[in-house]
Amino acid sequence: MPQYEYECKEDGEVIVLLRPMRDADAPVEDPKGLGRAFLRRHSVFGVGGSSVGTTHVHAGPSCPCGKPQSSCGSN
Repeated sequence: MPQYEYECKEDGEVIVLLRPMRDADAPVEDPKGLGRAFLRRHSVFGVGGSSVGTTHVHAGPSCPCGKPQSSCGSN
């Protein structure tokens, strides 16, 4: 089930909910019971860490960069 982020219009608090896709834009009940309104916001996929000083490692048939190992150039 996908995760969706919702942001409170009043104070900017962000909550994350697991919901079926069909309910992605359904109203969200304020988890603190304060009657605040939450709107779904565009989520971005984040990856922790840094590429500085790390080794480019292949695991499986394709590279983490998305290219096949044979065409990556970092073998």
